[in-house]
Amino acid sequence: MTVVEIDRIAMAEESDELTLDEMFELLDKMPVPEGYKVEIVEGAVFMVPQRNTHWQIIRRIVRALEDQFGIEVNVTSDVRFDFPGHMNGFCPDVVKLSDTAELNERGQWNVDDVEFVAEVISKGTAANDYDPKKAVYAAADVPVYLIVDPYTGRCHAYTEPKDGKYHSELTVAFGTDVDLAGTVLGLTLRTDRFPRG
Repeated sequence: MTVVEIDRIAMAEESDELTLDEMFELLDKMPVPEGYKVEIVEGAVFMVPQRNTHWQIIRRIVRALEDQFGIEVNVTSDVRFDFPGHMNGFCPDVVKLSDTAELNERGQWNVDDVEFVAEVISKGTAANDYDPKKAVYAAADVPVYLIVDPYTGRCHAYTEPKDGKYHSELTVAFGTDVDLAGTVLGLTLRTDRFPRG
């Protein structure tokens, strides 16, 4: 993990605080190494290398969504979403949007249309996925939030968001299906082929 600090002098000259758009514009001008994902969590910039294990899990989740909803399912990966709270420009590993979702005037998806988020743990940013992101997704009323942790070999499915918290949690070991049949997804996710580490 690399945490990037944007030049504080330049920030002070421009304004007291940069907006998410300004931060991402500055990041676009930086030499971010190929194969790294960049996102902003509570105003801090994180760059994380994407590994093969990470991609193989993402691919299997997307495939399960395509099998359930058809090839035209509205799914994204590593696309910026501005979530509520202080400076949250997340690029979730997998997002399923509602069938009626449309890009807004700024060319971004509305978080109100997010039905499912999956984050695959990276060592350097695991704390983000388990703590601030989980709280933000619950506050945004994302119906299903799935954390896949290849280091522990476990999946954590959070559902029933209310008052900024998830009220239901299901934890299963890799090899055990994640039962999401009672959610907006209406599917059971197989984990027997999720790679570890």
